[in-house]
Amino acid sequence: MSKSVPIENVLGCVLAGGQSRRMGGGDKSLLDIGGKTMLEMILARLSPQVDSIVLNANGDPSRFEQFGLSVVPDPIGGFAGPLAGILAGLTYVKEHRPDVTHVVSVAGDTPFFPATLVKDLCSSVPSEKPVIALATSSDKLHPVFGLWPVSLCSDLHTWLATGQSGKVLAFVDRHDSVEVSFNTDATTGLDPFFNANRPEDLNTVRKALT
Repeated sequence: MSKSVPIENVLGCVLAGGQSRRMGGGDKSLLDIGGKTMLEMILARLSPQVDSIVLNANGDPSRFEQFGLSVVPDPIGGFAGPLAGILAGLTYVKEHRPDVTHVVSVAGDTPFFPATLVKDLCSSVPSEKPVIALATSSDKLHPVFGLWPVSLCSDLHTWLATGQSGKVLAFVDRHDSVEVSFNTDATTGLDPFFNANRPEDLNTVRKALT
């Protein structure tokens, strides 16, 4: 039987490089929710699950200085979407972390993602061959929450650099992949991948915290 991916070989990458158009621009992850920023909530969820984390964001990295994380911008220009953020994490690993074999991607606007996300994704794929694992809930796929083999870095860079689709699933379809299902968050009653895209979504998050 194939061994699953060891969690100690995984780097966490929070994707905060989007333009937040539906929120009126700016950094969604730095918005205050009940006395904490959304990014603080996300890091509190992710930190116990991985040994190290990087933050994918574009522009001046000093605005994230308080978090003490390496901030990695998209390696491809033109706001190529979450795939560019995933490539940023993979590229960081190639350049700085030869001990890491996989990157787990987490959206910067989804504060209630599962506390078992990394463990469950890692246990769903073999360690010796490149298989992408993507999260699902309520029969809906959440491709921004995935486990990505670092060995796919060059292929993803070529894919984006040659102007191919920025849609995550378009790239995933080129490779072996599995889907991993997660249940409703027992504490909040929300889908664990509920994301705050619009101002009214922030109220939903705040209510879930009370």
